[in-house]
Amino acid sequence: MGGMKAPEDLLRRIRQGNRFLLTSHINPDGDAIGSELGLARLLRGLGKGAVVWNHDNTPTIYKPLPGSERIHIGEEPPAGFPDVFDAIIVLECPSPDRTGLEQHLSARPVINIDHHLGNQCYGAVNWVDSAAPAVGEMVFRLAQGLKVPLEPEVASCLYLTLVTDTGGFRFSNATVAAFEAAASLVREGAHPEQVAQWLYESQPLAVVKLTGEMLQSLQTHDGGRIATGRLTREMFERAGAKPGDSEGLIDQLRSIAGVDAVALIRELPEGGHKVSLRSRGEVDVEKIARHHGGGGHRNAAGFTIQGEGEEVRREVAAELGAALGS
Repeated sequence: MGGMKAPEDLLRRIRQGNRFLLTSHINPDGDAIGSELGLARLLRGLGKGAVVWNHDNTPTIYKPLPGSERIHIGEEPPAGFPDVFDAIIVLECPSPDRTGLEQHLSARPVINIDHHLGNQCYGAVNWVDSAAPAVGEMVFRLAQGLKVPLEPEVASCLYLTLVTDTGGFRFSNATVAAFEAAASLVREGAHPEQVAQWLYESQPLAVVKLTGEMLQSLQTHDGGRIATGRLTREMFERAGAKPGDSEGLIDQLRSIAGVDAVALIRELPEGGHKVSLRSRGEVDVEKIARHHGGGGHRNAAGFTIQGEGEEVRREVAAELGAALGS
């Protein structure tokens, strides 16, 4: 399998440590959740303690993953923090503030494992591989460096990171490395059928209703090259849906023929909006997200912004038009 090997400093710290705290970015996605749960289980298999702590709730679509019920959620630290932990492993997060837990990260040495181009290398140990198709694939390489056999549950979690971050092996990061890692994980016991069921065939009724609400808000711009959708608090209420139920809905917008860039604008319970961006080919939405204090990848990025919903939609559509060269 391609890609750089896990650095020796990282391997040494994990071998020498006894208990680790794992976290990732706010509004965690499939790569974040799958990498956290996979690595936590891998560490426990080595006889070490591992606790996953996220600022935000686990999206509904990822709750079937083994171990998701054990994730500590919220701003209050888990029991014993920081004294019982040897290090904090931050996964798939380009900057410490994106964890939502930045004020706690200085309490212990940070191990930073990521594949974002703009990673700030904020850890005592930094392993950043921008060519990696998913951080879950890096966790697999870490397991190989530690010479740890994978349990099927770990392999499935890491396989899910590849499926979600490559858009079901449809995005530009569906590289040879991605397919080689997927094949290796299946050999290690990952269950593609089970992962597909979690992602595509286990939607609560509220999610289906929320999809309908979003599609009613659909607008196209720039001669059909851009599509935008909105999700308001009222839409969530009508659908009986929770904030985490919107994970993956942006793919509905991206599936429209002729569309090169899309935005889904979700009203947040505390005010403001979360803007998710997707694009095709050379259309770089990461630059737009970074301009607004967010981040991501060239074809998938996001940020939060204040303002009235339709004004935000117009602003984002204009920025996407500029990125398309319109």
